[in-house]
Amino acid sequence: METYELNDGTTLPKIGFGTYPLRGENGIAAMTSALEVGYRLLDSAVNYRNEYEVGEALRRSGLPRDEVQIATKVPGRDHGRGKAIASIEASLEVMGLDRLDLVLIHWPNPSQGKYVRTWEGLVEAREQGLVRSIGVSNFTEPLLQEIIDATGVIPAVNQIELHPRFPQVDMRAVHARLGIQTSSWSPLGKRDAAYDEAPVADAAKAHGVTPAQVILRWQLQIGSLPLPKSANPERQRTNLDVFGFELTDAEVEAITGLGKPDGRLFGGDPNTHEEM
Repeated sequence: METYELNDGTTLPKIGFGTYPLRGENGIAAMTSALEVGYRLLDSAVNYRNEYEVGEALRRSGLPRDEVQIATKVPGRDHGRGKAIASIEASLEVMGLDRLDLVLIHWPNPSQGKYVRTWEGLVEAREQGLVRSIGVSNFTEPLLQEIIDATGVIPAVNQIELHPRFPQVDMRAVHARLGIQTSSWSPLGKRDAAYDEAPVADAAKAHGVTPAQVILRWQLQIGSLPLPKSANPERQRTNLDVFGFELTDAEVEAITGLGKPDGRLFGGDPNTHEEM
């Protein structure tokens, strides 16, 4: 597995496994399968209600703890410095772990006005050794700048909605300028996946791969860390098998060109959409 180096000197796999909405025994089986086929990053969240399953999948896999990276996210109801730290401690207890590899603020929830204090809590949790790397999710450029100015600490990761219908060209440029690793949720585009669009379909035919593999390869070549989710072991394998071919610059540009101003899947504008 190839890796990205983060701004704190640590690394993350270039592809992770998204765990929403995998729960229960079926969820544990899907996550265990993902680890067996080669994924080494499991991305969870308090609001996914599957942190126990993530920890159990890690145990059942038999893999050494240091070989698997576990990420979770602090929900809106746990915003605030002390509450964020308590949220991380609770996640560790639920997962049965003594440390996390990555913790993100799930949504900024700007109307609450607590995202700076929440970021301070993540910084303190890292200093306490509860988590290795810290970052955010769904933060805009002004919100990123505000927490950086307040603390002097730049997030290692910003996980954002990013797929061919919504390629986030401007935010990726912001991340590159600040040294933040882009990570993509819904990297294939879910129900609006661009599998049949000519730039994707033609590239799949040219390289002898699936349209999903083309999109995931596009994610890598624009420098993002995608988090595909599938409970199907064969699809898990093919989603991970994207390191043996390379898209041309023209193919990457054409796929990026599928973007639309209204390309969000459900209108999740971080300035207005909030989750508790």
